[in-house]
Amino acid sequence: MTVTPHAGSVDDPDRSFGYAPELKRTLTSFQMFAISFASVSVVIGIFGTYDDVLQSSGPVGIWLFPVVAVGQVLVALVYAQFAARIPLSGSSYQWASRLANPRIGWLFGWLVVWNVGLSTVTIDNALASQCLMPLLGMAPDEGIARVITVLLLVVQAVMVIVSVRIVGWTNSLAVGVELAIVVLLGIALVVTVLLTGDGSTDTLFSPGIAAGDPRYFAIGGGLAAAMIMGMSTLVGFEASANMAEEAKDPFRTVPRAIVGSVVVAAVLGMLFVVALTVSITDIDRVSQSGAAVAQILTDQFGPAVERPLLLVIALAFFAAALAAMAATSRIVFAMSRDERFPAHGLFRRVGRRTRTPIPATLLVLVLGVVLMAVVPGAALLQLILTGAILMFLPYGMTIVLYLSVRSRLDRREGAWDLGRWEMPVAVAALLWVVVALVIAIATSPSAGPLLIVTGLILVGGVYLAYLLMFRRHVLRTPRSGADPE
Repeated sequence: MTVTPHAGSVDDPDRSFGYAPELKRTLTSFQMFAISFASVSVVIGIFGTYDDVLQSSGPVGIWLFPVVAVGQVLVALVYAQFAARIPLSGSSYQWASRLANPRIGWLFGWLVVWNVGLSTVTIDNALASQCLMPLLGMAPDEGIARVITVLLLVVQAVMVIVSVRIVGWTNSLAVGVELAIVVLLGIALVVTVLLTGDGSTDTLFSPGIAAGDPRYFAIGGGLAAAMIMGMSTLVGFEASANMAEEAKDPFRTVPRAIVGSVVVAAVLGMLFVVALTVSITDIDRVSQSGAAVAQILTDQFGPAVERPLLLVIALAFFAAALAAMAATSRIVFAMSRDERFPAHGLFRRVGRRTRTPIPATLLVLVLGVVLMAVVPGAALLQLILTGAILMFLPYGMTIVLYLSVRSRLDRREGAWDLGRWEMPVAVAALLWVVVALVIAIATSPSAGPLLIVTGLILVGGVYLAYLLMFRRHVLRTPRSGADPE
């Protein structure tokens, strides 16, 4: 079985895979990078988890960030191998459906839809409560935060529906600002420490308030928990693969966006956390502050930096949620196009003028609104913790898929290719994902996230059973795109 399009299909690869072009192919190389980088988001990951590192392992825990980075680069390289050969919306759903079988592909798609879809509302809720409300001088209030979250979801849905170019431009702007701020803040911190002497390189190797923890070196203990910073930051790079049918020259731009976003985020992220850690003046006070990054910056630059910092963080959050909503709608569209998603006749529709999957985007909006209306705060936190398991499980499944079918993947001249390194890279990536999954589960404060993942798989299994019993024809291989209903 071959999967590489025939010659002459570089500008129209979706047709060569059996689909009539429906989405508008307008995203440039940098915009594809921006979509993946916004999903990774150094700012969100570090600002959201640096406190946890200081509390669980102390400052020395930052040295696990490059360990995670190496593992995630390996995973990204495997994803790039697939993306360079099957550049279709739905990424791993399409890869598994075409190279294994549609039943396995369906499971890939189902898990990814929930993972990326849930991240949209959780990111927006964090944006509302942690950034926008403090910027507006509003006291903490869960009800108001939920209302603001819904408004953000509505704005993002409109942007995704109106034009994919808006998504590309917004993410490009956000990524440009984020890159500049991370670099400038890092340099400014180092220069300030050198000039004032308020800081020390000794902090880089201190266990801080975690000193004396009897479970410090245990599996799921304090030191292992520090890996959550890298595991929460260096994920989401596959967002560009989910929008491959809207990219120019996807055989090159999508793989480069996947790998480039992880590498840039890893390098800048590590340099930034080193600069932050060196700048700590009081480890105990900063570790217990509840907002370690903001506290460090305030100590070094004064309180005037807080509002500009919140603005940058807010922009990064908004771009990440926007990219997640766009990616989720494309996965739903891809599965519906093959008649493998509930209400597929509706969710496969594309706007004639906008050439965007309107009903699929509205589904993500409705999901977010329902969660904000009915899910209590404690359960919402469980959904956030579920993300790490839902993210690394498909990563592992995709790598296993690659190891199983790599001999059937054709090589395309000029496309991304690891050559003789593909086997060692894939095996190392799989070993890393197993370790990451063990850590994600072991460091979870409760069994809730694992139960949620199990529940989602069981619900999906019920619908898959329905397809096998009553609509078996839609699970034939290969699907060439269902006709519109």
